[in-house]
Amino acid sequence: MSHIQTFQVFPVIPEPLSFLQVLARNLWWCWHLDAIELFRRISPRLWDQSGRNPIVFSTLIPQEQLEKLSKDESFLAHQQRVKESFVSQVLSPVDRSGSPYGEQGVIAYFSMEYGIHESVPIFAGGLGVLSGDHLKASSDLALPLVGVGILYGQGYFHQYLDQDGWQQVEYPGTDLYHLPVKRAKDRSGNEISISVTGPDGEIRAIAWKLMVGRIPLYLLDTNLPENPPHIREITGRLYAGDPKTRLAQEVLLGIGGMRCLEAMEIYPVVCHMNEGHCAFAALERLAQTTSLYNVDLETAEEIVNRTTVFTTHTPVAAGHDEFPVDLVKPYFGSLTDRLGVTVDEILSWGQPVESGSGAPLSMLVLGLRMSQYRNGVSELHGKVARRMWSHVWPGRPEDEVPITHITNGVHIPSWISIENALLFQRYLGPEWYLHSWNTEIARRIDEIYDEELWRAREMSRSRLVRTCRSLMIKQYSRRNAPKAMMKDAESVLDQDILTIGFARRFATYKRADLIFKDPDRLEAMIGSKIRPVQFIFAGKAHPKDNEGKELIKSIIQFARRPGMRNRIIFLEDYDIHIARRLVQGVDVWLNTPRRPFEACGTSGMKAAANGVLNVSILDGWWCEGYAEGRGWHIGNGEEYADPAYQDSVDAQALYNVLENEVIPCFYERKNGDIPDQWLKMMKESIKMAMQRFCAHIMVSKYEALFYAPAAKSLPNLTSDNAKEAVSLSAQYKRLHALWDGIRIAHPVRETEDPFRVGERLVVTAVVTLGELRPDEVKVELYYGLLKAVDTISNSNSEEMTVKEDRGAGEYLYTCTIRCAASGRYGFTVRAVPRGDDRIRFAPGLITWA
Repeated sequence: MSHIQTFQVFPVIPEPLSFLQVLARNLWWCWHLDAIELFRRISPRLWDQSGRNPIVFSTLIPQEQLEKLSKDESFLAHQQRVKESFVSQVLSPVDRSGSPYGEQGVIAYFSMEYGIHESVPIFAGGLGVLSGDHLKASSDLALPLVGVGILYGQGYFHQYLDQDGWQQVEYPGTDLYHLPVKRAKDRSGNEISISVTGPDGEIRAIAWKLMVGRIPLYLLDTNLPENPPHIREITGRLYAGDPKTRLAQEVLLGIGGMRCLEAMEIYPVVCHMNEGHCAFAALERLAQTTSLYNVDLETAEEIVNRTTVFTTHTPVAAGHDEFPVDLVKPYFGSLTDRLGVTVDEILSWGQPVESGSGAPLSMLVLGLRMSQYRNGVSELHGKVARRMWSHVWPGRPEDEVPITHITNGVHIPSWISIENALLFQRYLGPEWYLHSWNTEIARRIDEIYDEELWRAREMSRSRLVRTCRSLMIKQYSRRNAPKAMMKDAESVLDQDILTIGFARRFATYKRADLIFKDPDRLEAMIGSKIRPVQFIFAGKAHPKDNEGKELIKSIIQFARRPGMRNRIIFLEDYDIHIARRLVQGVDVWLNTPRRPFEACGTSGMKAAANGVLNVSILDGWWCEGYAEGRGWHIGNGEEYADPAYQDSVDAQALYNVLENEVIPCFYERKNGDIPDQWLKMMKESIKMAMQRFCAHIMVSKYEALFYAPAAKSLPNLTSDNAKEAVSLSAQYKRLHALWDGIRIAHPVRETEDPFRVGERLVVTAVVTLGELRPDEVKVELYYGLLKAVDTISNSNSEEMTVKEDRGAGEYLYTCTIRCAASGRYGFTVRAVPRGDDRIRFAPGLITWA
């Protein structure tokens, strides 16, 4: 049926309760427990029934109850308290004098998904939740940031299991009237609509605005009556399976997202692209920059590159999109006219070096090439990313590939249990989460009474068990399970025993089955009469990942063994709500990825903030977070070429640490009292999460290292008819044109004798610079310990100086270094450009002796 018009009926909100409508339409409420409790106290049952969605909740409350609440002094006092916090943290003006972003400048943050709250289903997993936490922390810090994403009509799939434990999927539609969104408008009050030219005609989209505290999130939507069905489906499902739709989504996000901002006269001073999905934003920004500043493409590149941040979030190759060139070309037609280059040249920006014009377009390569600020999301991931993408900078040593790291953090108030939150408010102060990295906070955590902290832990575990029983009853009911099984579901788990949680995407490299490698040993642990253990699993496999589905099925089958039914459970349809309950309620968070494929792993941080102890492979963030006394490591960071052998070694290490350390520590109770050593470790875990892995620290690092320097450079680049950018462009072209003329002769050392510690090595080299000058080229002595015949580890570089100008572009360079430690060293000489990172690390501009 077509041409249906719709209307929605909402209750009449009495004037004294009018603030509830304001609060419901800003997701600020979802990370403030006092605001959540304001809704919940109206009717806990209806609050849960609504999916904790204030807009849906408002339609369920009887009109008579609203009238009664409007006269309830206690409720009105609670509402006033929340309102004062909201006004202070969201509506109060921000003093931007002296800000590197100026009075109107903004940072545009692009992501394919946002996991802000379970009631806004536009996320799939870790990337989305991280993006949501980034927006929340930016709001808390009053950062001038706007988010750009897509409003998915069906979101990511919902998961349920059949009788055999095989994953099934469904895509229920999202009701726009149940989301706190409104149409985005330009400065004249006109509703925003944009279009992008695609292979099948115009892709028209409208923009919705969703407020996350102070931060506006703009979401594009092609589900319009005037669009044909295949266009409407572009924003249907997150991470669409077919490449054509996936490409259309990424074009809409990047090119459409920048056009949406332009329609509102928002010209970002900095763009932050999360993963390759967003890389097309840089192309549209190039076109906008040429027009905005009346410059050519080469000059625009100098501006855009120096004000763009690119973050890669996974070392797994399957997570990096590549598209056949024939699929991409139709989208670039309008860009060729605006940029003044051919389609093939635009494509080449996203193709690996010497891969040929027919090579697929790599979205990650495009993102790397379009940005000056690049990072992985943990220290180890930064190292892995430098190795993976070193081919983008040929000739550059791996440890100098210009990809750094900023370790992810989590928005702690979004994940903390109410019991812990009340403890922290009492001991740390009412706004503890805004200053959690303060060393004084750490001292105060140590002052929390052990009995109070343990009581909070027991209450969180008890709530988790109740939640699991309720969810298991629903799961069995949906499968029409027999009465006996339904009865069992009412008593799954024990609220007094050691509870271990494993919840994440069911990809094979995450090894959910590692704990099942020795079934007899596992059964002995679980069935112990003295020190029993129970496990809770949750997570989704990608709809096309049958290996991941097999992992889920194997867990279900194991859980049906005699004696296991009430001690191992699998929770269907893992989402933010279930995640929140798990990281608050389990005692141990288990993480068993195959190193080094876990980029970060923020779920462990959320658990740690609640006093949950991590038991993890040394991968991702745990390489930085682990220390004795705050959790346990599985193995010692070994990496083997044979996956089966790796799994065998890691499984034995896992069983050993559980049997010999974790379980005894939990059950060590002197005179039946509380577990003193466990509580000590809980406090260390909480301090670690607050001081090192909170989202406020993460966002502050992005600002200090990337956003602020990039924003400060923009006025210099664009003022006076972009004089500085024009000059940099000319120098960039000059270096590329003349670099092949550089030649470095074999370096010569002053003496061939062995050296003693403290002595000095003098090296000279004849360098031909051709038409380039010494003030344009930096000649360096590159040296370090020999790792292999042709590999230097722990490398160092020392600038060489011109000792003699021999004319015709030939120079004798010299350098002296002190031999600081014994060992076998290697050295050579190289030439690199002088300049900022954009020039110094330009691909192809490095020459070795």
